Amino acid sequence: MSKSSDKALNILRALPRVCLANIRDNPGSKQRCRRGRGQHGGDKHGDGNKGSGQRQNFMRLGYETGNNPFYLRFPQEKYYKGHHLRRQYPPLSMLTLQTLIDTNRIDTSKPIDLVSILNTGLYKLYPDQHQFGVHLTDEGADIFNAKINLEVQWANELVIAAIERAGGVITTSYYDPHSLQAMINTVKFFQKGVPIPRRMMPPPDAIEYYSDPSNRGYLADPDKISEERLALAQKYGYNLPKIEEDNNYDMLMERKDPRQIFYGLHPGWVVNLKDKVILKPKEEELLQYYAS
Repeated sequence: MSKSSDKALNILRALPRVCLANIRDNPGSKQRCRRGRGQHGGDKHGDGNKGSGQRQNFMRLGYETGNNPFYLRFPQEKYYKGHHLRRQYPPLSMLTLQTLIDTNRIDTSKPIDLVSILNTGLYKLYPDQHQFGVHLTDEGADIFNAKINLEVQWANELVIAAIERAGGVITTSYYDPHSLQAMINTVKFFQKGVPIPRRMMPPPDAIEYYSDPSNRGYLADPDKISEERLALAQKYGYNLPKIEEDNNYDMLMERKDPRQIFYGLHPGWVVNLKDKVILKPKEEELLQYYAS
């Protein structure tokens, strides 16, 4: 008998008798069901043997695989940093603006500002989500033909050229969140019986934009704006209409004060809708406060 056979017999003599207490399955004969954990755990939790007809617990959006969302697993996307602090300007196309005018949702015989656009009910603004007003986009700029006095919060060069080519006037202006809350629902604001607040000045990173005559900023010099109007007409090759000879000259040239929120209403006034009267402050201290 060989040495290997002797060795095997000696091992069997030393082992206990075979019974139910000491038998085992062969390694790998059974597949153990593992729950989905870690980045290799699959796209859902629970028993992997469940059929499609039974309830399955899918992980929530952002947790593709693993216990950490993707924006924590890959933290080096620095362009994403501070996104929640940036000012947002929900877009409004010139095509939509022309449609609102054609369907009489906006009155072109009066200056058009954020309140006029919000009153149509087709444009929503949420200041609590860091939204600061209208971004007028150039979609439909080639068919825009309304002569209006428009005030928006953001517009590019092509949009400005389209408005002025049609004989209109455009102004970009800034509103702080407190002023925007009053403009979203004017009836609700006036029912509170509180004075109309002052409009705050733009933050330091927005002063340059709203003071630039090429952007038609409301803080820019009017004489320089006239020069930029002529330069833009020469650049795009259209004849600049003469506003001075227009029948609606007073309406087209109407502007808000940098501290003013509503057309025809000044800071400090209280609008009483029930009695249909406007209460104005008379104390010198209040007049200086709202005028400064």
